[in-house]
Amino acid sequence: MMDEAQAIHPPHDKAAARPTLEAWRSLALVTVGPILLAFLFCALALLIAGHDPLAYYLYVVERGVFSGQGLQQTLTRMAPLLLHAASLIIAFRAGIWNLGGDGQFLLGAVMAAALGPVLVTVAPDWITLIACMLLAMLVGALWSLVPALLRAYQGVNEIITTLMMTFLGTSFANVLVKLIFLDPATTVPQTRTLPVEDRLAWLPGTTISSGLFIGLAAVIIVHLVMTRTAFGLRLRIVGANPKAALHAGLSVSALTVIVFALSGGLAGLAGAVDIVGVFGNVRADWNPAYALAVVPLVFLARFNGWATIAFVFFYAVLDIGGESAARRIGVPQYFTLVLVATMFILLALAEWLDQQRRARQRS
Repeated sequence: MMDEAQAIHPPHDKAAARPTLEAWRSLALVTVGPILLAFLFCALALLIAGHDPLAYYLYVVERGVFSGQGLQQTLTRMAPLLLHAASLIIAFRAGIWNLGGDGQFLLGAVMAAALGPVLVTVAPDWITLIACMLLAMLVGALWSLVPALLRAYQGVNEIITTLMMTFLGTSFANVLVKLIFLDPATTVPQTRTLPVEDRLAWLPGTTISSGLFIGLAAVIIVHLVMTRTAFGLRLRIVGANPKAALHAGLSVSALTVIVFALSGGLAGLAGAVDIVGVFGNVRADWNPAYALAVVPLVFLARFNGWATIAFVFFYAVLDIGGESAARRIGVPQYFTLVLVATMFILLALAEWLDQQRRARQRS
């Protein structure tokens, strides 16, 4: 009996669990090295453009981390980014490319902005906030239904359909703001505004929206579900090998639709959290494009929830600091995306080179 137990649960070898020299070397070459190289390449780009890269990086870090107000803005900015990350982790681990997050986000935001100011006049704040978030999740899930059904039952590539639904969702959100949910009391085309006192509470003594905790909870729950539950295992099997999943008796079509609904619902929730937690309304032509910005972060984290939180914080620091640097130093605000994209390319190249090296060692 003891031998069988040891075979099933082998004794924990502390020495084997310690990081080896090879593991540290791989971490340096595949992760840390490409990130530092990306900073170097972008520093050269700043020099060529006539800007001081050291001043830019120092100002970004100082504003995004060490400034009290800047750090609060960074943590607040993380809330919708984390919800988008949770949305993408579910989809990517299941082998599905949901690139329609921005459309789902905007439609969820518009519906939350339309419902909130009306419902708060007849219902308590907590009911209003929950209703806005649930409605946004429902709208995001429904907006993902067309790509889901086309992928599940017709085999249509979801990259194309979700991108098309994003363009359509962005335009439809603007139509809703300008024609149906327009606030007649303002000259700027926007929805009615949810009063500040009726929005998600701030952390005591700060301006950090409690939506941050919703985002953190979403990423952690998604990570645990995908790595520790039978449902998550089914989704990973579908993503790794749909034919094997069918052979194992899994309903690939139904699971595909469920994944799209969960992913779209979380993207819609991100829109609601941004509105009922920060902005209070939606203006016409507003589109922060969080979803596509988060895609490389999720890949950099290798779909790991804990690592994703760290990368989202890193990006939020760059985003908030970059906004300030754009005003103070004159560096374009979208330079943050250039930096993240450069990291993604170099990390992908380093990963490929590392795989080639390992293949040569095995042969």
